[in-house]
Parts: sequence; structure tokens; C-alpha cells
Amino acid sequence: MTGRAKQPWENDSCATLQACYSVYHVPVAAALWCGVPPDRLEQELRLAVPIGQSNALGRAILRHPYIRCLEPRIRAIHAAIDAGEIQACREDGRKANDHVAYERRHVYGLDLKEWAKKIAPTERPAFLFDDIERNIHSGINAETYRTLKSAHDAKEIKLTEANARIREIEAIKREVELERDQLRAMIDALTDQLKNANVPGDRAETTYQNIIAALLDCIAGNVPDVEKHPSFESEAKLIEAIDEHYRGYGGLSKSNLSRKFPEAKRNLRNQ
Repeated sequence: MTGRAKQPWENDSCATLQACYSVYHVPVAAALWCGVPPDRLEQELRLAVPIGQSNALGRAILRHPYIRCLEPRIRAIHAAIDAGEIQACREDGRKANDHVAYERRHVYGLDLKEWAKKIAPTERPAFLFDDIERNIHSGINAETYRTLKSAHDAKEIKLTEANARIREIEAIKREVELERDQLRAMIDALTDQLKNANVPGDRAETTYQNIIAALLDCIAGNVPDVEKHPSFESEAKLIEAIDEHYRGYGGLSKSNLSRKFPEAKRNLRNQ
């Protein structure tokens, strides 16, 4: 016969239900309450010893060398039986109306569970209570817990999605900042190039001023064997002629020439 996938209901072992309708020797119930795995119960209980031999209760309460919760939980179960909060039974599961000897006391899982509901959720035996039951506050029922858990899970999903979106935005922000820095560097480089292109160096400036001063001396006839230019009676006439003829050209206005010509001549004389 070919194999087939099992249905979810076929995989349900009903472990909690089985535990509720099983009969447990008190030390076994206490050990399970302490979290001892079922396959290690016999081994661990062999290590436990009675706290005393003077009376039946002392012989029924066991102390384990390293499972510290075993003794107090055995005591708690026996105390609940003595107080009538749990009905004891014998090995065969028959509930007794009369007294059952301490060392022979057994309890039904369901009776133990009903008694344990009075205990704090964190102290409820895991083999009798599922995760939801163990985490329910005394004022919160199972349906309320499921509703709260569903809302919590939904918020967790939203938080995860929000964190992912934040990481995406941060990555985009880093890319934009990198592009901004690159553009800023390009602008700074172009600005430097423009400054260097428009502003001559000191040596070039001196050269231009020397040329202007020499031409002015030639026009004015201040150079040996060179006659004064007949078209310009004075430097002012030269400036007017340039201003009129080259109007609109940068640097050739009357006001600018009136400053630059004297500067050029002073610079030449001072060399």
C-alpha cells in the first residue's frame, strides 16, 4: 500500500488528555511536575531518598540530590490530599473513601489539574496544562488569551515589516547622501576651475600691466626716437576714444581705464 500524508488529526497524540485520565503515584506526579521526562522517571526516582523513617509521611516524602523541587511538590500534593482538596486513590485507580497509606497514594491527573488551577500559572504542571492554559492569568480566560495573542502576533508582524521598511529607507538615504556628496565635489571642482580661468596669476597680471604702460609711453612719445601719436592730445583723449569705440566690451569703460592706466604706469616705474 502506497504511503499517504497524514492528516493533522492523525498526528494528535492527545497527550494532555491522556495525562488527565492517567493515575500517578505521588512521587511520579511531583517528578513530572518538576519537568523530569517520562523516560527518566524511574532512573531519577531511584536517586531520591525518604526525608525520614520515623513515620509514614516522612517515608513518603522523597528528597532528590539535585532536583530541589521534588520534595516540596510531594509535600504539596500530600497536604492537598490531607485537606480533602484532592481525592487519593490506590494503584489500580480505585478512589477510596477511607484513608490511603501515604506510600500507596496515587492521584488522577484530572484531579491534580483541578487542584493546580488554584496555583499561579507558572507553577501549573506542564504535563497537565498546555501552553495557553499555563500562561492564562486567573482573570483571563482562554478566548481572551487567544485574542490578545493574535493581536500581539499581528503587532509583531507589523513591527518586523516596519523595521524592514526602515532599513530600506536608510539604504536609500545613504545612496542619496553619497550622490549629494559627489555632486558637491563636482561643483566645488568646477568652481575652482572657473576661478582659476577668470583670475590671472600675479605674474600674468604684472605682464599685462607692463604692456599697457609701455603702449601708453609709446602713444605719449615718452620713448626715445618715438613721436607722440598725433590723434591723442592727452591720455584722457585716448581713454575717451577707447570708451566710445569699444563700448560694451568688458573692462574697457572710461572709469575702469582711468584706474588701470595709472596702476600700470606705477607698477612699471616701481620695478
